Amino acid sequence: MAGRGGAQGEARPRPGPESGPQPAGRAPAVFPFQWLARARDLSSDGGVRKEELCPGSGQVVPPGASLAVKYSGYLEHCDEPFCTNCYNKSPRLMKLGKDITLLGLEIGLLTMKKGEVARFVFTPDYAYGQQGCPPLIPPNATVMFEVEVLDFLDSDESDAFFELTAAFSILGRSPSTEAEQRQIDTSKLLVLLNLSLTYLKLERPAQALAYGEKALEIDQRNAKALFRCGQACLCMTEYEKARDFLIRAQHIQPFNHDINNELKKLASCYRDYVEKEKEMCCRMFAPLNSLSG
Repeated sequence: MAGRGGAQGEARPRPGPESGPQPAGRAPAVFPFQWLARARDLSSDGGVRKEELCPGSGQVVPPGASLAVKYSGYLEHCDEPFCTNCYNKSPRLMKLGKDITLLGLEIGLLTMKKGEVARFVFTPDYAYGQQGCPPLIPPNATVMFEVEVLDFLDSDESDAFFELTAAFSILGRSPSTEAEQRQIDTSKLLVLLNLSLTYLKLERPAQALAYGEKALEIDQRNAKALFRCGQACLCMTEYEKARDFLIRAQHIQPFNHDINNELKKLASCYRDYVEKEKEMCCRMFAPLNSLSG
């Protein structure tokens, strides 16, 4: 989502997703931007206007944050986006001011919350300028973006995340001695555990589990790695796998409050799941019982 160059690697127009009530990526039915006058003016000069489509929750996106967002950009009189990432199941984290440099979009994102969906209109000064971005963006183009904030990390968390991912790639080098291998494994283990925790915070349990399992390849008795894997499996409602990981962690650290509390949480979630299954079965077989009676 770069500035005057447009979104990197997302430039070809493609149809937006079809499911859900007005998700980011679905073009409004009527063009051009007739609703411009009633939208909220964020820039005080009419250059950035916002219409909230679905409210979010929690704190507003802070400066310097890294965000997982879905977005689609449209030109006037066009019902196909000139850029979109709505086909990515898990959009990558993008940092404000680095990966997201479109001025209007930066201003707009700083007014949004997690889960919010909004529509923005940017005049040329806040978008692609007098030159545009041929051949997709004509000169002096006013553009509209629909954006959904899936999640974000604040400035400190995002810097730590990118440092971790960079460190992980560096630690992939081949060691020259066994001692160096042990040192690399120790550092890599810490990075993997922190990446697993970060993805749990981002509510991406599958990736959290993947990093937790990579940590277990280095140290299969690491209680923290087993705990992270158990948390991730619980988030994905994979109760048997969650129990296996957490019981293994408990055997290593039997008095760890976090592990024991997570096992209690698992038991509660599993009871609720069984009750719902029973209720559903009763509803399914109730008509048969009435007929046999």
